Amino acid sequence: MSAETTEPARRATPPQPEALPRVPLGERLIRMPAVLPLATFAVILLLWEGATRALAIPSFILPAPTRILGGFDAVDFSRWVEHVWATLRVALMGYVTAILVSLPIAVGLAKSRMLSRALYPLLVVIQSVPVVAVAPIIIVVLGTDDSPRVVITFMISFFPLVVSMTTGLMATPPELIELSRSLRAPQHREISQIRLPYATPYIFSGLKISITLAVIGAVVAEFVAAEKGIGYFIQFSTSMFKLPQAWAGLVLLVAMSLLLFQAVSLIQRLAFPWSLPKGDR
Repeated sequence: MSAETTEPARRATPPQPEALPRVPLGERLIRMPAVLPLATFAVILLLWEGATRALAIPSFILPAPTRILGGFDAVDFSRWVEHVWATLRVALMGYVTAILVSLPIAVGLAKSRMLSRALYPLLVVIQSVPVVAVAPIIIVVLGTDDSPRVVITFMISFFPLVVSMTTGLMATPPELIELSRSLRAPQHREISQIRLPYATPYIFSGLKISITLAVIGAVVAEFVAAEKGIGYFIQFSTSMFKLPQAWAGLVLLVAMSLLLFQAVSLIQRLAFPWSLPKGDR
């Protein structure tokens, strides 16, 4: 067969697809974000369980994970709901209050250099005061209802919000601000349509940090004065040497913080997807 007849047949043969490179197992695990943390957590639990059994550690010092699971059954479900709701209510009230107070302060700090120089050092001083030391004074002044616990939660979650909001509002490109002022746009439109969109990623970063701090603030307030809440339950359980129940309350606190953090992340993903990094959209 001549070269002239074999050349068309060779051209008609479709090119074979190249074999995809084989991805190593470690790389595949890294690409699955939920697998690696869960596997690590499972290994830690197994080591924890094995160490407590092998070393015969008493449960009032360090209970095994299976004992902690038993701590959930030792308390009625209705009591768990009561304590969780008391902590969650105070945390959300303080968190929302911090958002409502932080936003106008951040706008003022971003718009006025004089206000920023006058007020920002005071905010740093307030943040430097240990809230745990001030909490008993707040309880004495405001009483023992929800209001002092909300104030303590507000004080803990307030500062990150102010810093992140102010940083975001000041990160707006100056040429857009100049263009807005040259067009004589109202101040409220400059804030709502120019500065706030640029500040949204910064704001949500502060919101994610502050929601976990709000839970911490609610627990700190319950340590000082409360009759309900996970913090009160942990303090009461440790005073009675019921360590499995106290660890069970700690597990609920961690779960609450994680769920609230994921809720804020979900709001950002659904309502403001453009504010996420390209890899997370």
